[in-house]
Amino acid sequence: MYTVRQAGPDDLAGVRAVARRFGNLGQWPHRPDYLDRELDNGRLTAGLADGDVVGFGATFARGGLTHLADLFVLPEHQSSGLGRTLLTRLLPADAPRVTFASSDPRAVALYIRQGMRPICPLLYLRGPLSALPGPETTPRPAPDRTAFPLDRAVVPPDREAETSDREAETSDRAAVAGLVAVLDADASGGRRDADLAWYAALPGVTTVHTGTGYAMVRDTRDGVQVGPAGGQTTRHCADAVLAALARHRAAGTATLCLFGPNPLLPVLLEAGFTIADMDVFLSSGADPLALDRYLPHPDLG
Repeated sequence: MYTVRQAGPDDLAGVRAVARRFGNLGQWPHRPDYLDRELDNGRLTAGLADGDVVGFGATFARGGLTHLADLFVLPEHQSSGLGRTLLTRLLPADAPRVTFASSDPRAVALYIRQGMRPICPLLYLRGPLSALPGPETTPRPAPDRTAFPLDRAVVPPDREAETSDREAETSDRAAVAGLVAVLDADASGGRRDADLAWYAALPGVTTVHTGTGYAMVRDTRDGVQVGPAGGQTTRHCADAVLAALARHRAAGTATLCLFGPNPLLPVLLEAGFTIADMDVFLSSGADPLALDRYLPHPDLG
């Protein structure tokens, strides 16, 4: 017998075991991970069979837009109706919603029955940073361009700043975080300040802000992961992403995901990036995101 409930801390080990079965935690070698954030948001739902977690789903909110981030049921429990039950619990009636679906026809059909329609492919790219334009050909940072961990001081940790300097640095970080949140809301479909702040505070995460674009970058076990990222125009988005990649050239390898209409796609493929995987982007409305100037995070949307 299946039951569905809002996940609590005691369910997280079972949820994480299901996530590992599907390879979801490969880019999250350390805690906290995105499942912790889903739990903290109160948007993580567990599906149980005889008391054991056999599936889960979760959403993130961007303003009034609901992003279905996860829906996974163990293979031996699929086609049981559990996935539909999880979706009914997760998705508010008549609320705008989007998701990234695998190419499994059953998943796509399930989301279509939930009022979403396929819009375009979402391409997962991986590639070497060595072939990207070098600093001499990449647009030079503008005077107000910044790149630093939003939860840390800009000065080296071994130099003790005066109180006024620390206050200025804190103010700078807060100002950049606010500007990034505005740019992100415009490109991604809605505000999510708390989720961005949580991600920015993780170890190894930095944010490049160009004034008209932004890109968040996280060190992973085998390179860097870019996203979310975006800009006021397609050029502003491209400039921010390329600036972020240039700053992390020493990492060797980068992963990122782009929607099919993004003009950065052929640029990166020409530079040696390859398409490692592909999902389908589905939406209940027309163009809730800026598909040509927004790069989502694969787990956070």
